[in-house]
Amino acid sequence: SRITSLADELKLYLAVKSIRIVAPIPGKSTIGIEVPNKKRDDVFLGDIIKETQLLQDSSDLKIILGKGISGNNVSIELNRLPHLLIAGTTGSGKSVAMNSMISSLIFSKSPEELRFIMIDPKMVELALYEDIPHLLMPVITDPRKASKALAWAVQEMEARYNCVSDLKCRDLKSYNYKVENRMYTRSGIRHRKMPYIVICIDELSDLMMVSGKELEDYITRISQKSRAVGIHLVMATQRPSVDVITGLIKANCPARIAFHVAQKTDSKIILDYNGADALLGKGDFLYKSPTSSELQRIQAPYITEEEIEKIVNESQKFGAPEYVSINLEDDPIAEVFSDEDQSLFEEAWEIVRTENKASASYLQRRMRIGYNKAARLMEMMEEKGYVGPQIGSKPREILRSSL
Repeated sequence: SRITSLADELKLYLAVKSIRIVAPIPGKSTIGIEVPNKKRDDVFLGDIIKETQLLQDSSDLKIILGKGISGNNVSIELNRLPHLLIAGTTGSGKSVAMNSMISSLIFSKSPEELRFIMIDPKMVELALYEDIPHLLMPVITDPRKASKALAWAVQEMEARYNCVSDLKCRDLKSYNYKVENRMYTRSGIRHRKMPYIVICIDELSDLMMVSGKELEDYITRISQKSRAVGIHLVMATQRPSVDVITGLIKANCPARIAFHVAQKTDSKIILDYNGADALLGKGDFLYKSPTSSELQRIQAPYITEEEIEKIVNESQKFGAPEYVSINLEDDPIAEVFSDEDQSLFEEAWEIVRTENKASASYLQRRMRIGYNKAARLMEMMEEKGYVGPQIGSKPREILRSSL
């Protein structure tokens, strides 16, 4: 602690913008002081792809992270993590790094091996990938549609578990091996090779503001169970607060990346350690591996829009995207209610009956639910003959006094 308290004085004597003290260096009885170079080397994704021979890795979801402080290339296997959480302020290089990760996956995997769900509330970062054949659905820019996409992913996860367990396999890799080599007896389930699915969310905080609890539930279910069936999350946010990166999300995403953040508390939230507040920006980040307590400092590679377009154009040789059948449009009338919602309906009817107020907006406030669900509850009451129809601005008539 005496050494780390001298950080400001060391910056003054060394005449540098920031330093990072590693005390002690893991596995050694020494202290490390990282001092930035006056001139930073440029790191390009294309150069690392050539050096790492990315195309020779056929089975794993290898993602290029960049170069370490000693100049070594650093890559990770997403299917072993199995999810990745990224945070950093505006201009820290977070979005460029995510583009590099996505591009390295598209470059190395065909649509038969890998599919994407991309959620981009900012509407600009992932728009370049709109027509790639790897997409399972169009790039989602409306936060309200993101929950439906994640709900589909949960259903797909459960369906995959049925297939994998039917062939008595433990994971997607062994399942695909059995299917490819026809090492199974025919059953009621139609077996086919299944691709990995990577769900990319570029701004998690925007989604949490619109549908926080519902979205957190879907993310938690996916992150807890989806590893064995090849579904993986890559989530990024520029606001690493506790209401965005909740305890449940953190617990299920042990692999984390922190670019430059505004203050030490932000660094503690994302990494559980200080240090991200002293980073240089422009792609400089700290990586926390799920298998090690040691933080790795890495420079993310740069990729231009022109290079992304070349990779996208090359991928389109596989054909047009084949989207899954899913309705992403808001339609409260057509929304299907499960058995679990029966108790919700009974609670809503009790409020309407005792308060003598039959309106969707009132139910929304009292029950703290979304307007779509509240509107659907009112429609159900009308269909069952509990309340009358909506006529202009007049309140609905309550036709019954009990269920």
